Amino acid sequence: MAERKPHTAETFRDPVLKRLPDAVRVYEVGGAVRDALLGWPVADRDYVVVGATPEAMLAAGFRPVGRDFPVFLHPKTQEEYALARAEKKSGRGYHGFTFYTDPSVTLEEDLCRRDLTINAMARAADGTLIDPYGGERDLLRGVLRHVSSAFVEDPLRVLRVARFAARFDFTVADETLALMQRIADSDELSTLAAERLWQETARALMTQKPSRFLQVLRACGALEKVMPEVAALYGVPQKPEHHPEIDAGIHIEQVLDYAAQRNDTLPVRYALLCHDLGKGATPPQQWPSHRGHETRSVPLAQALSARLKVPVDCSDAAQLVACWHGEALRAPDLNEETLLMMLMAADVLRRPYRLRWLIDAMTVDAGVKEWVKQGSEVRGQGSDIRCQKSEISCVARISEAPSGDRLTQSREGAEERNSPLPSRERGRGRGGVFPPPLPYSPLSRLRERGGGEGSGDGLSAACFLEGAADALQSVDAAAIARNHADDPATIPAALHAARIEALKKFKQA
Repeated sequence: MAERKPHTAETFRDPVLKRLPDAVRVYEVGGAVRDALLGWPVADRDYVVVGATPEAMLAAGFRPVGRDFPVFLHPKTQEEYALARAEKKSGRGYHGFTFYTDPSVTLEEDLCRRDLTINAMARAADGTLIDPYGGERDLLRGVLRHVSSAFVEDPLRVLRVARFAARFDFTVADETLALMQRIADSDELSTLAAERLWQETARALMTQKPSRFLQVLRACGALEKVMPEVAALYGVPQKPEHHPEIDAGIHIEQVLDYAAQRNDTLPVRYALLCHDLGKGATPPQQWPSHRGHETRSVPLAQALSARLKVPVDCSDAAQLVACWHGEALRAPDLNEETLLMMLMAADVLRRPYRLRWLIDAMTVDAGVKEWVKQGSEVRGQGSDIRCQKSEISCVARISEAPSGDRLTQSREGAEERNSPLPSRERGRGRGGVFPPPLPYSPLSRLRERGGGEGSGDGLSAACFLEGAADALQSVDAAAIARNHADDPATIPAALHAARIEALKKFKQA
């Protein structure tokens, strides 16, 4: 969508607005003001109308749409115009509020009920910025700060702040984080509808820094309340030769950020969030090995998806990737029976897009270590202090395990271990620019040298799986059915044998 010019006094002189009484004032508010200050395209604009009544809005031609409080649509632009309102907590949860609208409600009172200072700014018809709570200052500093103590009255704000942290890569003010901890310690989060939880989670996953969503929720104690399956991964160690970051929770953060840089779809990103959930259920005496975690991950992904009422495509992708991501990476080495089981689980003959979910998630999981390493080298920075502490914690937990492998931690090459991942949005609104993109991704390197170098290579496995799927597609099921029409009971076995033979020929080729 093309960027629209900021509204000016000329913009506000449309015939519909001129029908309102002279004492009425219209202000552009919220995200539109914030995004314009950041220099971002503004897709949706919202307005607050001060000094008007519902009757005056109807007389001017506006169409009412609000159920809980007076909101009107402009008859031509279809943009939302809400009467200035104040609110008071009257019950539990997201809907536990009583709203008060009256021509006497001021703009400052309306802005005071908003969650964050960066969302509590307005712009007048003449272009004047109205910023009673310091939103522009916090925007320039990259800080998310609550407007008032009423912040704690809406538990959904915990997830909204975490999502904004992911979207803007901003920090959360200490005093705001304290209020978020207060909400998490209460039972207010349990009052949120699953649909609202999923909506905030999905929007956070589609940002350029989804790891910040998890980090902020974990910092305030909300992650274990909202997604305990994910929270259980933090502090669980992995083998350092495969996972230099060691911590299974940090690994999830890394793959999500890598998927964001690749612009992967929501089903792929959600699948990556869930793909290693089984590691959180590995008995401590087996650490840092996680043999069989794929099998343990499936029911955990199912439980999380059911609780959040995740859409079918995302839920299916999560279960498919959780079960098969390890085997997918080893696809060229699998026997034909196991390969066929995986391809049929992906339903490649009817819904080939499901295999793309598996391939994309497997590629991210296989390439994230190199991506993190390259990002660290490009910026020339050391490893993230938070991740260093996580490594130390993991080593301590292994040492305390009853039995099993002992992990020795080397600090050599620490600058390559999970340094802060690139953020396309860092610096926006603070006079910064996008950081330079990585010179190449692991996949582009593989393409430059003409393919992968073995079955452990994500690109070679991806190409192999696509070729195997094509081999299955070449089997003429209709012809096999005709040839066994006299004995239909033999059709499944004949079809299975034909598919196995097709995969054998493909592997030989």
